[in-house]
Amino acid sequence: MEPDTASAIERRLADLEQEVARLSALAEPTAGHAAGAAGEGAAGSVREQPASDAPGAASAGSDDPLWFVNELGRRAPGAVMMAGAVDTAAGPVRWQYGLMADGLLSEDWSDLARPLEALGHPARIELVRQVMRGAHTTAELLQLEHLASSGQLYHHLRQLVSAGWLVSPRRGYYEVPAARVVPLLVLTMIASS
Repeated sequence: MEPDTASAIERRLADLEQEVARLSALAEPTAGHAAGAAGEGAAGSVREQPASDAPGAASAGSDDPLWFVNELGRRAPGAVMMAGAVDTAAGPVRWQYGLMADGLLSEDWSDLARPLEALGHPARIELVRQVMRGAHTTAELLQLEHLASSGQLYHHLRQLVSAGWLVSPRRGYYEVPAARVVPLLVLTMIASS
């Protein structure tokens, strides 16, 4: 990853952490359970959160089909959140993230085009899915039907790494960062709904 891209990602992560802390303060006096992610390769700024400690987890068994939305409205009116508790090959990922709708609407959305565009090609979205399912090496990924050559594979992998959807901790090996697992699943839910 290029230094400018890494620096921009680090700044964005710091901004996001501040917003999560602010939302946590609005939600409850104890902000320790506001956001979290865990998994191999998770950034140091990301915290583990057991699923049973997640806000609203006790309500999950209730008869209210909108328990998450109702609890969110009670704790942080005006907030938009995504959350998930997923077991991956790298380990469990417990993650949630939220922002205030007013803040989202006042921001410039043009910067969002690049990461979304990276997922906009059928081969790239399939690569991400296969990596999430356990295919991590270039040899494994070359077996995919969507790719005609290793050149195409590396082109698509570069796009995904540049956009932050994949990381390559060592040559020829790719993984989805823990903090991107739930957002990727949320995006696929949005696209399929």
